[in-house]
Amino acid sequence: MELDKIKEVFRNRKSKMFDIQRHYAVFVPLVIVAGKPHILYQVRSDTMKRQPGEISFPGGKVEEGESFKQAAIRETCEELGVEEEQLEVIGELDFLLNTFSDMIYPFLGFIKNFDIKKLNISKDEVQEIFTVPLSYFLTNKPQVYDMSYRADISEEFPFHKIKNGASYQQRTMTYPVYFYEYDNYIIWGLTAKITRNLVKELVQACIERK
Repeated sequence: MELDKIKEVFRNRKSKMFDIQRHYAVFVPLVIVAGKPHILYQVRSDTMKRQPGEISFPGGKVEEGESFKQAAIRETCEELGVEEEQLEVIGELDFLLNTFSDMIYPFLGFIKNFDIKKLNISKDEVQEIFTVPLSYFLTNKPQVYDMSYRADISEEFPFHKIKNGASYQQRTMTYPVYFYEYDNYIIWGLTAKITRNLVKELVQACIERK
């Protein structure tokens, strides 16, 4: 291949993520309860194939032809039974990669005219919902535990082709896992990580304004 052809291919190319299995979008809902901002969480139905009974934000897989924001709004409407007109997207939160090579795109939003008693949640996906005062997270740091794991590598993997290959066989990967406990609810994993990131942004903004 000629150099000019290579330049033509890459000159105006925009970088993108690769080796991503799936793309998911989530909506981090702010609501007003008793005049104070709360974060809304949902408990996933026990019949769900993935993470049954665990706490999450509304969200799901991005469908072909829709943007990440559109997916977050659609999933929130479907799961919480709200109208699209009730949802205000405030802004983007930092996206993150999970251990299954799924990219997660969180959006901070606000649910207008919120009344927890009038929500028509999808019982197939959502067991219950609850809210936590934002002030709780501002005054309570999460518990942090390190999770370590070692790759399950087949005997056929050609470590002999890698310099110092034996050291890779013993390599252990470690990452922090966050937990918040509120009443009888345990918010952990990616949901806690997204919550923590949101709170960090708010705290940092307050510090910078002083």
